[in-house]
Amino acid sequence: MAEKTRSLEINTDLARKVLTDFIRSEIRRVGFQRAVVGVSGGVDSALSCFLAAEALGPENVLALRLPYKTSSPESLEHAQMVIGATGVHGATYEITAMVDGYLEMVPEADQVRRGNVMARARMIVLYDQSAAFQGLVVGTGNKTEILLGYTTLYGDAACALNPLGDLYKTQVRQLARALGVPQVIIDKPPSADLWQGQTDEGELGFTYEQVDQLLFLLVDQRYSPQDCVDGRIRGSLRQAGAGNRAQESIQAHDAAHRQAEQPHRGLRLPLLARLGNLSYRPPATGRHAPQRAAFHHLDARPPLAAGP
Repeated sequence: MAEKTRSLEINTDLARKVLTDFIRSEIRRVGFQRAVVGVSGGVDSALSCFLAAEALGPENVLALRLPYKTSSPESLEHAQMVIGATGVHGATYEITAMVDGYLEMVPEADQVRRGNVMARARMIVLYDQSAAFQGLVVGTGNKTEILLGYTTLYGDAACALNPLGDLYKTQVRQLARALGVPQVIIDKPPSADLWQGQTDEGELGFTYEQVDQLLFLLVDQRYSPQDCVDGRIRGSLRQAGAGNRAQESIQAHDAAHRQAEQPHRGLRLPLLARLGNLSYRPPATGRHAPQRAAFHHLDARPPLAAGP
């Protein structure tokens, strides 16, 4: 059976309009005019900052750089580049003292625990500064991270609203290019910068390009996991070992859903922008019926061709 392309290409003009309208309307709907964004120097936070500045005016946006002592100097430079390019208010608060004050009491904490403490310390500062600035915290997490559970609850996952929650990482890059985010930020390896040498793809074990294609098939096109493992998928998954990477990605996706479904986690997720010019609060499982006007997608779900 002929193989068909499953495109992750988006209509960037339409996505831009939907997301800026979302930020403006949702913030004003609850009586606010301003926004606060944590800028890390990465493409996700850069895009959120660019969208917020366009939606509300740069004078109504505060971008915070929140470095730890091991943070990359390049990350700080790139975050400042975003502040300069958008014209928003900027401030820097180092989190080293507050993080180390706690970590000194738990010397047994491993790298992941320490990284989560940093992420949550940053959110403490963001929410405190949001009270001082009288603005809402705008999130920076993309759809790939949300579906894989690659996020810190009450850390980078915390926000009042998230304009990127319905964009896969590869789509974040597309929209970032359209809005004029500096190319050096778009092209660099994604990293939460929680410890030296840390990269997202190094931790995950696969690239965003690979997993986005797979998640698009699973979530948007509604293929079964077995179809995705056995089928021949156009693009970077059609390589030696693609089946193994597909299986690892599916396991990560399923683990994130199992964690969200635990009864004791009565977690209400932030308001996400939906690229059908609608807004929704997804259930804790993250399952929803997607219809994305800003996406070029297939009208019908074609079978995957059999693969080796």
